[in-house]
Amino acid sequence: MSGKVRTEIRDGVALLTLHRPEALNALDPEMARALRVAAEAVGEDDAMRCVVLRGAGEHFMAGGDVAFFRRQIETAGPEAAVIPREVFRDAHGAVVALRRMPKPVIASVQGAAAGYGVSLVAACDLALAAEGSVFTLAYCHIGASPDGGATYFLPRTVGFKRTMEMMLLGGRYDAHEALAMGLVNRVVPREELERETAALAARLASGPSEAYARGKALVNASFRHTLEEQLHAEEEAFLACAATPDFAEGVRAFCEKRAARFGG
Repeated sequence: MSGKVRTEIRDGVALLTLHRPEALNALDPEMARALRVAAEAVGEDDAMRCVVLRGAGEHFMAGGDVAFFRRQIETAGPEAAVIPREVFRDAHGAVVALRRMPKPVIASVQGAAAGYGVSLVAACDLALAAEGSVFTLAYCHIGASPDGGATYFLPRTVGFKRTMEMMLLGGRYDAHEALAMGLVNRVVPREELERETAALAARLASGPSEAYARGKALVNASFRHTLEEQLHAEEEAFLACAATPDFAEGVRAFCEKRAARFGG
């Protein structure tokens, strides 16, 4: 698969690196396809207990490749779609894979996160941002509406009014503003981003994977469930977790006042 998304495995953690540093990791069709394939592969691999999404070089992702858009405008015929639908199927398929995979996904952000890059951050379960990183939807500046799930995740994360501000005005938000609005969980010094990300990923990879998977599924389902449906889903998930060795280990460890050793 394309070198534009590179997968590295470290002790049960899958590192997915967006790798077009010369273009600020902007999304082109090849990268969209590679990201979908990589996300689906690690999502289906039970040996991978946590996933980290990051960008190569100085930036996370500068959104869609505007140079690609320009080439399409100049070469597409009058009856042709300017942006092939296959690009959306891949880009959106990657978001679905990240959101639905039964394991925690961490966005590790430095530099620019723009357009689809913001959508990716919002789709991840947790996000760490380096000091100096900048977030912007920016679609309005090229006359486009958002994609990548931005209009789904952002209202649920930062609220309606803030989402509309981000979408309509296309402003830039620094890491601390992103933290205040709930788009990221933590801001760390740039030189500590990799270490802090690795520590968080290691903690999650050593945790109760079945409980994490069921908890993530419950949160995802909560947006379409009534209270009664959600309570029933919680009951079923808890009972399923209670039948696992990790639950027995967790209970024993708690009673014995020691750290649990989860096997996954």
